[in-house]
Amino acid sequence: MAVDIKFCGMTRGEDVVIARTLGARYLGFVFAPSPRQITIARAQELLHALSSAGDDTHSAAQAHREPQRVGVFANETADEIARIVDMLSLDVVQLHGAGDGTLVRTLRGLTQARLWTVVQVGPEGLDVLAIEKAMEGDAVLLDTKIEGALGGTGRTFDWAAVGNQLEPYRPIRPVILAGGLTSENVGRAIAVLAPDAVDVSSGVERSPGTKDEARMRAFAHAVHGVVAP
Repeated sequence: MAVDIKFCGMTRGEDVVIARTLGARYLGFVFAPSPRQITIARAQELLHALSSAGDDTHSAAQAHREPQRVGVFANETADEIARIVDMLSLDVVQLHGAGDGTLVRTLRGLTQARLWTVVQVGPEGLDVLAIEKAMEGDAVLLDTKIEGALGGTGRTFDWAAVGNQLEPYRPIRPVILAGGLTSENVGRAIAVLAPDAVDVSSGVERSPGTKDEARMRAFAHAVHGVVAP
């Protein structure tokens, strides 16, 4: 099974273009508080750069499918999230702190975008209650739990331990793996946890929000060189 790539925390037009050429399935735009947070206006500029790149490389359009647009949110109301989804034609809403599932259920009636619920994994492993609540969404994104941070910390968690805990839920929802992934460790992460997609931000950056092309290419090559068991 091929593993999809999500490059997250996009802030520059040149980075979204590179991500597209590397075959990224998803691009993440952060609207939650973060060093990589962008405004709606900036997101519109980035998406225009992405569309223009597709037009400029029309001959290669079939080789590189258009990435899905993921908006990353935390603590916004359902109405505000739905408004941004409509403005930017987002394909996916990534929810941090989705709570008991009420927000997910409300968003179901406001948008057709797919809903990813984030579960943070600490040293104690997977919180069973949190993962069961996360089943309200269309997919579950696992990230490392660091107090005061939504993600992008460059820290991993125990993939093997979580993989065993996750088994009962795999038939229910796709799994996206985040948290400290780099070109050096993503192959091992895929082999151990077998996610449907991998999500990288700080692992391909020179500084928060500024991607490094060589690191992006190395990451994509590392992912494309392995398949989930």
